[in-house]
Parts: sequence; structure tokens; C-alpha cells
Amino acid sequence: MKGSVVIYKKELSGFFQSPLFYFISFLMTALMSVMFSMTLEKFSFLAANPMLQMGASGQQQNIHYAVFLPHLSMINLMLIFLVPALSMRLLAEEKKLRTYDLLLTSPITSTDIVLGKFLALLTTLLALIGVAMIYPLATRGIAAFPWSPTVIAAFGIFLVSAVYAAMNLFASSLTDNGLIAFVVSVILNLSIWFVGALSESFDGGILKKVFEHISLNTHLSGLIEGTLRTNGLIFFGSLIFLFCFLAERVVESARWRD
Repeated sequence: MKGSVVIYKKELSGFFQSPLFYFISFLMTALMSVMFSMTLEKFSFLAANPMLQMGASGQQQNIHYAVFLPHLSMINLMLIFLVPALSMRLLAEEKKLRTYDLLLTSPITSTDIVLGKFLALLTTLLALIGVAMIYPLATRGIAAFPWSPTVIAAFGIFLVSAVYAAMNLFASSLTDNGLIAFVVSVILNLSIWFVGALSESFDGGILKKVFEHISLNTHLSGLIEGTLRTNGLIFFGSLIFLFCFLAERVVESARWRD
């Protein structure tokens, strides 16, 4: 574990000293500020007009569904592209700069390397999601609402970002080209959402149930509704473990080849 802590501190320092991180933070903040303000203004207009409320659904009149969930959905959409931008340097750049061989010959295990880099990326994503949660928190001053559903929904987005981080770390381990790592990562992030869509191709039966079970959207929906489910947590944990394990195997195979 000592080796993973060293890698974690090194990578985390690299993230927070990188101009790319601050550019991404600025871009996220700018987009969130505009979109959240527009959504909140629309909700406020609806809340102030009883005539409009008569034709509105219950979800449209609920701030959690009308304001916070679109906000979190936009964060997820941005993370599909922003996580690859952050992760592409983790192993691909090490190979390009010829520091990968030094890393492999250092007295740390492949697990330490992967775990340290993964946790550093996850901490960085947690910081970005923390910034995004400032917006619902600021709304608390002007509107009363139950806080727990929004926190659980944000936790769901964090779990999804952890899945992105694991998949994108694996993608970065496959190449020494950062651009290729970025493209492969985006493809992986997008493809995992299309798995659930395949369930709609079946009217019923075992295949439909299988695709629904491995659908990211199926397990995220419970968290979005503000409900923690054991099967969903196991699903996310399994995906994270799988891709971290695959990344560790790639690193270990490179060590043996060298």
C-alpha cells in the first residue's frame, strides 16, 4: 500500500498543477452556470404561475426532477469526454516520455501503480463533482427541499465517473499515444450506455433480462430516484474492479516483457 500512496500523491499533485485541470474546471463551471440558471429560472416561472401548474406534471413541479436531475445529467454528459481528457496521460504519457520503464523497474507492484493512479483520478473527479454540487447547495437558501435524494443522485454520478475512470485507465494502459487513449476512452464511455438500449430490441425472455441487468442506466435510475440498492452498488463495484484488474494485467505483462 505504501507504493500506491506514493503514486497517488504524485499523480494527484500532477492533476492539480496541470493547466488542463483548471481549463476543464473553468469549462465545466461556465457551462453549469449557464444551464443551471436557465433551468432554475424556468422552474421559478412555473412555480409563480398557478395557471401553468395546472397543466404541468408532478415531476415538473418538483425541484429535484425539474432542476437538479438535469444539472446532474449534464455533468454526466460532460464527464464522458472530460474523464478521457484527464486519464489519457496516466499511462500513455508515461510510455511516451520513457518514464514507464522506470516505473516498472521501481520497487512497487503493478497493483500499486494502477491503484495509485486510479485513486488520484477519482479524487480529481470528486473535486469536480463537488464544485457541481455547489449549485444545488446555493439553491437551498431560496427554496426548501429534501436534500437526501439529490445527494444520493450525486453519489450515483460519482459511481458512474468511477466506472469511466477505471475504463479510461485501462484504455490508457493499452497505448503510448494520448490521442488514441482519449478516443478509445470516449468510445468505451459511450458504448456502456448503449448496452441498455439493446434490451429494447427484445420483447422478453432471458436475453432482455440479461441486457437490462448489465445496463448502466438501469442501475443508475434507482440512485437518480434517491434510492440505494445493493444490486446497483455491486454492479458498479464489479465494473470498477474488472477494468482496474485488466489495467493491472496490462501493466504486469509489460513488466514481464521488459
